[in-house]
Amino acid sequence: MGATAGAVWGRTEQQDFRSRVRGTLLGLAVGDALGAPVDGLGIDGIREAYGAEGLVDLAPAYGRRGAVTHLTQLTLFSVDGLIRAQVRRDTGAWHPPTDLHRAYLRWAATQRDWGPDLRRKDDGWLAREEWLYARRDPSQALLLGLADETMGTPETPKNPGELGPEAAARSAPFGLLVGWEPQLVAQLAVECAAQTHGHPTAYLAAGAYAVIVHALALGESVDGAVQRGFALLAARPGHQPVSDALQHALGAVRQGLPGPERVAELCGAGTAESLVAAAVYCALVAADVRHGLTLAVNHDGPSAATAALTGALLGALHGETALPPAWLAELEGRPTILELADDFAMEMTQGPALHGPGGSSPGWLARYPRA
Repeated sequence: MGATAGAVWGRTEQQDFRSRVRGTLLGLAVGDALGAPVDGLGIDGIREAYGAEGLVDLAPAYGRRGAVTHLTQLTLFSVDGLIRAQVRRDTGAWHPPTDLHRAYLRWAATQRDWGPDLRRKDDGWLAREEWLYARRDPSQALLLGLADETMGTPETPKNPGELGPEAAARSAPFGLLVGWEPQLVAQLAVECAAQTHGHPTAYLAAGAYAVIVHALALGESVDGAVQRGFALLAARPGHQPVSDALQHALGAVRQGLPGPERVAELCGAGTAESLVAAAVYCALVAADVRHGLTLAVNHDGPSAATAALTGALLGALHGETALPPAWLAELEGRPTILELADDFAMEMTQGPALHGPGGSSPGWLARYPRA
C-alpha cells in the first residue's frame, strides 16, 4: 500500500486544507456530542424530553454538556495513527494498517487503564491526554476486536458477523489523505475496519464513507462525492448492500421535506451502510450545518453515530468556520482536537520539513515516535 505524490501546496491550498481537516474532526465531534444525550431514545422520547422540535441544542451527557462518545475518541486515534504512519515511512517500514492498529490498541488501553502510563515512552502525546481515559459506552465489537494484538484483515477479519457503524465513523480521517488516489483511501479504510468489524458490508461501508469524505475534502459536492463512492464500490464483491443504501439516500432527497421518518427509514437496523446512507442524506438536504445535525439526531435510529457521520461530511464540505460556534465553545476536548487537526495538516503538507533527509524535529518525533 502506498500513496501518490500530492499536489504542490501553496499558502492558500494549505489554509483551505487545514480548514477542512479541522472541519471534519470538529464536525464529527460536535455531531457526536449533540447526539450523545439522546442515543437510544426514539423520536417520541426525544420530544417528550426536549419539546415538540426535539433536541436543537447541546444537552448534558456523561455529566456535562458537549461530551463526546467513543466515536470521537477512536477517530482521534485514527488521525494519530495516520501521522505515525507518515513518520515511520522514513524508516522504510510502510504499512499504514499496522500503524492504525497500533493506534487503536492505544485507544483500547485508555478503556482499561485509570490514566496515562508515562512509562510507555512510545505512546506519543495523544495517549497522554487524560480526558480520553473516560469510558464512553464502546461497543463489544470494538473491545473484542482490540482485546489482543492480533490484527484483523479482510481475509481473516475480527468479528466477521459485525455490522455496526463504529468502523465507518472512525474512517473519516482516511478521506483527508487528499494526496492519495481514491482507491487507496478505500483500501486503507477497508483494511482498518476489518480490525474490528469483519462483515463485508461494514468494512465496505467504511471504505465508501472514506472516499466520500476524500472527494468533499477535494472540493466536490456531496452528490459528486457519492458518485465517486459508487464508482469505487462497483469493483468490489459484496458491495450491493452499501450501493443500494446510498442509492436509497439519493432517492430520498426527492421524496418531500426532510423529517424524522425519512431519516429513521434510512437508518434501518442501525447497521454501517444504513447510517452512512442516513448521514449522506442529512448532508444533502442540510440548509446549514446546524440544520443537518439536528436532522441527524432527531429520529428513531442511533443519534450519536448518525450525527457524527453527518458532521464529518459537512465539516469536510464547508470547513471549520461553518460549524455552530456556540456548540464548539462547549465541546469536550476541543483543544486536543484542534491541536491534532493542525498537526495532521502540517504533516501532510510539510512532512519533509519535520522529518526528512535534511533533518528531523526532535519535538515532532517525541509527539509521534517512530517506534
